[in-house]
Amino acid sequence: MKIYIITLFLLCVLCAQDNFLQDVQRRSFLYFWETANSKNGLIPDRHPTPSFSSVAAVGFALTSYIVGVEQKFITREQARARTLVTLRFLWEAEQSSHPQNASGFHGFFYHFLHMDNGKRFQKVELSSIDTALLMAGVLSSQVYFDHAHKDERDIRNYADKLFRRVNWQWMQNHPPLVSLGWHPRSGFLLYDWSGYSEAMLLYILALGSPTYPLDKSAWEQWTKSYQYANFYGEKHINFPALFGHQYSHIWIDFRGIQDDYMREKGLDYFQNSQRAVYANRKYCMENPGKWRGYSENIWGLTACDGPADRSVEHNGRKLHFHTYWARGASTYEIRDDGTIAPTAAGGSIPFAPQICISALREMYTKFGTRLYGKYGFRDAFNMTYRFDKNTKDGWFAKDWLGIDNGPIVLMIENYHSELIWELMKKNKYFQVGLKKAGFRGGWLEQVK
Repeated sequence: MKIYIITLFLLCVLCAQDNFLQDVQRRSFLYFWETANSKNGLIPDRHPTPSFSSVAAVGFALTSYIVGVEQKFITREQARARTLVTLRFLWEAEQSSHPQNASGFHGFFYHFLHMDNGKRFQKVELSSIDTALLMAGVLSSQVYFDHAHKDERDIRNYADKLFRRVNWQWMQNHPPLVSLGWHPRSGFLLYDWSGYSEAMLLYILALGSPTYPLDKSAWEQWTKSYQYANFYGEKHINFPALFGHQYSHIWIDFRGIQDDYMREKGLDYFQNSQRAVYANRKYCMENPGKWRGYSENIWGLTACDGPADRSVEHNGRKLHFHTYWARGASTYEIRDDGTIAPTAAGGSIPFAPQICISALREMYTKFGTRLYGKYGFRDAFNMTYRFDKNTKDGWFAKDWLGIDNGPIVLMIENYHSELIWELMKKNKYFQVGLKKAGFRGGWLEQVK
């Protein structure tokens, strides 16, 4: 009888956990479904603050529609129609060097676009990484919509043309690395993608391009820039913000596959991200900055909104706060102003489900509607910032951000069903890119 009661209790706990995660996932998904411009498929960078469109958020949206179908949030017909509108618009949008009238150039897209017409927003850069995130979403649509229906054939064709158009070689201002971006008046940005980050996805896609592929020396040069070190007892390739350990893993299952660098370390990149998550949590638990509210279940440093760009004298200390900032912690850089982002835990669930789900549940329970609402978890909060009449109980973001909601939707799905991982294993461009980078072992050995 005692065993039966314990078993029943555990089943109830698991059921409650699944219900909680499904609610988080459904609300986070609705951000993409309900805030999009239905005429062109563009997704706002943030909501409810009026906003331009984020190209990366469009990539997250395209893959989220697949999750929406499988979770029965929407129908396949609805997802198909929205996806086709999006891909057709992206294909037909102007690609030129014109500083105002174009959406992109050489197959790349500007970081931000006007929501209504899709043209370049203000003076933002032509972004290599945001284009890569967009293309990951585009290619997920190509694989998923595999029926004979005319619209699904069109989706596959548009997706292929969009990916083939990206001229990765042109974006190599200092070969073999890829530039962060380009401006129509001043040319390429000063820096290239060097040092471990979310750009791992970019290099794999660029290596796998059938039209403008990078030489394999790009991957060799990329891995030479890694900083492998022990941070809070976790030996791993360091990168301060957790989004850098999440984004590539949304579409690629790195479990059991290794490149030359990881073979030497006896790790894979999934295990590396797992260690990064635990290190991030340990740092927050130790809380060297003595920020209010950090604990074993209140943690998570990554890029997110923040309370203000100001410095404050408080209890004999000078505290520095920021608005949007790439928060994080590593051996070579600490960026911490007391601001926690739920997406840090939510987008890391497959790496460390127990601590990540516990963190989300604690945030939900402790802060309620101040943090959780129509589209799931608002972007961030800071319990130390209590310096005006609106923040006497701490600062809470008003907005949801597309690039932070996306990892929550998709990584919850990978945790539950491995849907996106299994889907993208079928994509030939991902396969070629991984093999060209020297990845071997695991599921990749089954790919011919």
